[in-house]
Amino acid sequence: MGQGEASARGTTMEGDCLSCIKYLMFVFNFLIFLGGSFLLGVGVWVLVDPTGFREIVAANPLLFTGVYIVLGMGGMLFLLGFLGCCGAIRENKCLLLFFFMLILLIFLAELAAAILAFIFREHLTREYFTKELKRHYQGYNNSDVFTSTWNAIMTTFDCCGVNSPEDFKDSLFRVINQNQMVPEACCQRTSQSGELASMSQDQCLSGNMMYRNNKGCYSAVVDYFELYIYVAGALAIVVLTIELFAMVFAMCLFRGIQ
Repeated sequence: MGQGEASARGTTMEGDCLSCIKYLMFVFNFLIFLGGSFLLGVGVWVLVDPTGFREIVAANPLLFTGVYIVLGMGGMLFLLGFLGCCGAIRENKCLLLFFFMLILLIFLAELAAAILAFIFREHLTREYFTKELKRHYQGYNNSDVFTSTWNAIMTTFDCCGVNSPEDFKDSLFRVINQNQMVPEACCQRTSQSGELASMSQDQCLSGNMMYRNNKGCYSAVVDYFELYIYVAGALAIVVLTIELFAMVFAMCLFRGIQ
């Protein structure tokens, strides 16, 4: 009789533990579902943003591809969160195993992306961007992706060069445009029209500091995105942690289902 009671008590505790894991997995997968929704929202916002960031993305194939990667990852996390919630509530072993394998692949891909970003971080330095600007920037050439991207950046963020307008000294831009000290994208936008606007632009192109933007784009972009960079980093850590716990709960639930 005592053994029967102990067995029943053990079965009850095991059932309670399994039920706890099931609902914890549902919560974690719901958070993954929300994270996927957030990434989808960010991707859509970048594509339809009317403030000028859309032009920067469209002009740069790398950024353009990155937006669709964000959309793809968001859609996949959205789907995985949905599958995980269904698998947990319905206690379906097939759904749970499918969920575990897919989220493991995503986890490894995100880890590989973080490692690659760390390895190639030297390509995000001031020196690298300055060197590339001097070598490839042409001025106003809409057929050149590099040039049109930089024009969009300088116009959007009211900046000039990587560090300052001095970056255009001894550059390809000065070779092509010998009568201009800085490109038109560096000129301050003015509400004036007609002859006054033309005079302001001529003063800017001749190097007059009063009529041009003197802040470097590296500082301008970093200042603009500084908060978002920290938020994105914190969010990435949270997402990786949630994915790890979701995989553990999925496997525990899979093994516990009879």
